[in-house]
Amino acid sequence: MLLAVVGPSGAGKDTLMGAARARLAGDARFVFVRRAITRPAGAGGEDHRALSAPEFAAERAAGGFALWWEAHGLSYGIPRSIEDQMAAGRVVVANLSRGVLAEAAARYPLRVLVITAPIAVLAARLAARGREDAADIAARLARESALPPGLDVVTVMNDATPEEGAARVVAQLTRAAEDARRW
Repeated sequence: MLLAVVGPSGAGKDTLMGAARARLAGDARFVFVRRAITRPAGAGGEDHRALSAPEFAAERAAGGFALWWEAHGLSYGIPRSIEDQMAAGRVVVANLSRGVLAEAAARYPLRVLVITAPIAVLAARLAARGREDAADIAARLARESALPPGLDVVTVMNDATPEEGAARVVAQLTRAAEDARRW
């Protein structure tokens, strides 16, 4: 199954997924996807495969991506190799855009893991980053879009310590692996 991780900015997705990846290292049931992004490798944020815009376009044209999208002036791609991983019975965990969830659900067995936090916590985390002013933060929080209808969705509330949040994510991933075996 494909397990799509989504959630608002400031929810702690990268923190919790990094901790879950570390806890599940060596567990062959799971594959954590490294996205291709048209962002320089040293730009910060998640560990990704950096591609130039022409490199990304060529890989996309050659069918190298199972899913791809554009957001915030960047292109993002999920490698086609996820299909082999799912065929081998693994849960493929990928940070996706809400905008490709309907396409993903039409093509793959999909579960959506929403990582979120209370609005006040999200606002405080975004403010602590220091990248946006209060008006920008309010606008970012207001534009959170709804999920397409009919998806298999589970939610992890990241309102405690990172360790507790990671344990909640690992529990949901473990449940997904058990459910995937029954499909």
